[in-house]
Amino acid sequence: MNVESSHSGFLYTAEQVRRIDRAAIEHCGIAGTELMRRAAAAAFDALRRRWPQARRIVLLAGYGNNGGDAFMLGRLALEAGLTVDAVALSPDSTGDAQLARAQFITAGGQVRVAAAATALPDADVCVDGLFGIGLARPIEGIAAMLVDRLNAHTGRVLALDLPSGLDADSGTRSGPCVRADLTLSFVGWKRGLFTADANDVCGVRELSALELPARAFEGIDADARLLDGSIDRLLPRRNANVNKSSFGHVLVLGGEEGFGGAVRLAGEAALRCGAGLVSVATRREHVMALNAARPELMARGIDDAIALEPLLARASVIAAGPGLGQHDWGRGLLAAAFTTGKTMVVDADALNLLAQAPQPMSGSAVLTPHPGEAARLLACDVASVQRDRFAAVRELAARYAAVVVLKGAGSLVADPAGRVAVCPWGNPGMASAGMGDVLTGVIAALLAQGLDAWDAARLGVALHARAGDIAGADAPRGLVAGDLLPVLRRLANGVVG
Repeated sequence: MNVESSHSGFLYTAEQVRRIDRAAIEHCGIAGTELMRRAAAAAFDALRRRWPQARRIVLLAGYGNNGGDAFMLGRLALEAGLTVDAVALSPDSTGDAQLARAQFITAGGQVRVAAAATALPDADVCVDGLFGIGLARPIEGIAAMLVDRLNAHTGRVLALDLPSGLDADSGTRSGPCVRADLTLSFVGWKRGLFTADANDVCGVRELSALELPARAFEGIDADARLLDGSIDRLLPRRNANVNKSSFGHVLVLGGEEGFGGAVRLAGEAALRCGAGLVSVATRREHVMALNAARPELMARGIDDAIALEPLLARASVIAAGPGLGQHDWGRGLLAAAFTTGKTMVVDADALNLLAQAPQPMSGSAVLTPHPGEAARLLACDVASVQRDRFAAVRELAARYAAVVVLKGAGSLVADPAGRVAVCPWGNPGMASAGMGDVLTGVIAALLAQGLDAWDAARLGVALHARAGDIAGADAPRGLVAGDLLPVLRRLANGVVG
């Protein structure tokens, strides 16, 4: 991922980007046509860097500024001696885009207006300039036909600002959507480029801030932040004069009958990420296997909440939920954990039990729901959560007075104050059993080592996702949760790769 400017970690809504555009024009004296020229120059430069052998270009141009960017790019391509074909949605363009269209024609370009029978010419690279950030409806009609034909085309695809059909704010697609090989975002990152459907359609993502001055961004606070490698600095190097008690005591609570693997994964992840001590409170039938497979875990068979009390007293962090179940045993243990007011990570069945009896967390807590669990916590359906993941994670954090990790493609981390961080790492191979249990252990270990809930959740999500990428490499299908454990140890020690 190539980023530019001091704003490279900031994620904006579509409305915020429009405000920055207006400020650049009205307060910084940069004409709209100049912004378009800069966008086209940045896009043509990206095209030439990415595909230096490209000789034939096809432009797909909408009627607005996104189409204007494409026409200006086309003029630059013509001046460079490339062959350019242009297919437009309408006979005319609007505003500054009409001037860009005229300049393209003056430079020798020809424009065909799309019709039902329009076939896309052969090309090395197709430029998607159909729709920009303003699209708030599914693509229909001739435009939908062009998107389908573009997706079936053999040439590479460069999307200007974002792939047409992708919602700039939510990262969802409700109809036809361009699948790009490279997406060049202008001015600032749109928050929808990093979550939900975005990973399936954006390809490589690059940013051009169009050389805008800082004044254009004044008074506009980014809606979210993108996690980057600097997150690793949250976990300091260890002093030599320490002992196991220096790094906290995690208690993993779970493992109903038949689910002993869940607590083992969570417990081992906590150990691999640096917790000094890890205890496991589980069903008696799992203790022997846990002791044999991972003797470093202090496994105890627990029959009820009374037997759990000594373990709760010794723990500094409680990781509740992996394989916990929703029967009386799990319900009783979770209720006892909640009464302690201790720092907690709440996952899996603990979240489902919380949804049945909602209450704000009484101490520092991190909740880690997937979309289904989030829907139950919010008393809505999964589609509503996925339709606006940013709104959902903020509502969860406010309602439960906790830091919340909304897992999925482009995991989001939110706190009760409304801050949101977005994870750019992870892969489809991580959609497998036990991955959430590992994340629970990672975050619990970071909490045990002294990080607050916000930092532990952000760093935990980053370590977990990057471990998945390294372990999955170029073969993510078949990745299992245990594959992450040795990688996590290296990442938690600052060893990358």
